[in-house]
Amino acid sequence: MSKSAADTHSKPTQPAQKKSFLGSLFGHQESGLVLVIILIGIGLTLFGMLNPVESKTPVDRSADSLVLLLDAQGVVHEPGTIARTKIATYRVQNGDTHTDYSAAQISKYDSTTGVLYAKHMLNPFLNKSNLVLVAKDASFFAIIAVGMTGVIILAGIDLSVGSIYGLCAIIGAMALQKMSPDTSWMVAVPVALIVCMTVGTLCGLANGAMSVGLGVHPFVITLGMMAILRGLTVVIPQEFFGTQSIGGFPTSFTTGFFKAEFFGVYPVPVIIMILCGIVGWFVLSKTVFGRRVFAIGGNEVAAKYAGIPVGKVKILVYTITGAMCGLSACAYLGYYGAAETNAGNAYELQVIAATVIGGASLMGGRGTVIGAVLGAIIIQLINNTLIIFEVDTSYNQIVMGAAIIIAVVIDQTKQRIQARRA
Repeated sequence: MSKSAADTHSKPTQPAQKKSFLGSLFGHQESGLVLVIILIGIGLTLFGMLNPVESKTPVDRSADSLVLLLDAQGVVHEPGTIARTKIATYRVQNGDTHTDYSAAQISKYDSTTGVLYAKHMLNPFLNKSNLVLVAKDASFFAIIAVGMTGVIILAGIDLSVGSIYGLCAIIGAMALQKMSPDTSWMVAVPVALIVCMTVGTLCGLANGAMSVGLGVHPFVITLGMMAILRGLTVVIPQEFFGTQSIGGFPTSFTTGFFKAEFFGVYPVPVIIMILCGIVGWFVLSKTVFGRRVFAIGGNEVAAKYAGIPVGKVKILVYTITGAMCGLSACAYLGYYGAAETNAGNAYELQVIAATVIGGASLMGGRGTVIGAVLGAIIIQLINNTLIIFEVDTSYNQIVMGAAIIIAVVIDQTKQRIQARRA
């Protein structure tokens, strides 16, 4: 037996080292993002506990009841006859019975509308309305980020998503405005979805077809489309309606569906975001089409030699991204009840940031839909942080740009470390 063979047999096999808990946790991009969300949430919750804000809610009282104002001596005054600082008690008189509220319990009394507002100290972050608001605001560009994930995995880019979103909203609003105010949601919702998603699909198809057919980098194609489509979102309303905003939708489409209230909140856009995330995850991770997208992003030349129809896959990915823009625009119309010419302005920055923060590599070959959705939530948490800390919203763009740079630098550093270890 040779020396090398003997050495091989004599050396015991080293057992594989188990990863620590933190190592396993950060080994998955989504786990790290969830941890970041939790840490941001804890920080904002603690800050909110130390710095609560005043919230007011209408006091529930009968329509025929009277509001009387009492001073410190218990003398009753009519509204408008006593200074607010002199009011000690607000009395709601209902026939022979009454209910008293101390001045500390009442935020204000609007004598014009007859509404009495109770005062509550509220955590500015950890409250139902704010949490749903954060998720709702994230949902509009998270839905688009589902499509953008596939584009970036292909090592592509789509700078026109915000403009596609805006155009879909304008065309969809034009269709909805033609409907009768009492149109059923079973008619209004499908029509709006078909119109918005058709416009988005055609725009995405144009992006993919021109990029593949002309052999031009998608950065150039989508940059040009961004300018063209943004111009159309301004020209069309002005030419046809002489305005920059289009509204007047059936109530069944807005409060009856997309802004339907459940337990005091409006969760429909968030539900759509979750469903899109689940479907996108399944398509990219469990289907042949998804594996082809990753193969092309990893090595396009090898994918061609493997028989993958690279051009068709690229066109389809850009087309799906356009359709997602249309779906998001439809949810926007239903929630806000109108479309404006600046709809989706600068959304491309937030969508790309969400995708990159979510773990997608701009070099291609890596990315997850769930990560993109979590990235969108992180971005909205950052925006919410700026609001809670009363920072000028003009700084949002600065933060988004910095987030993209930091995410790319971290990604490149991780790749270099992995390459050295290999």
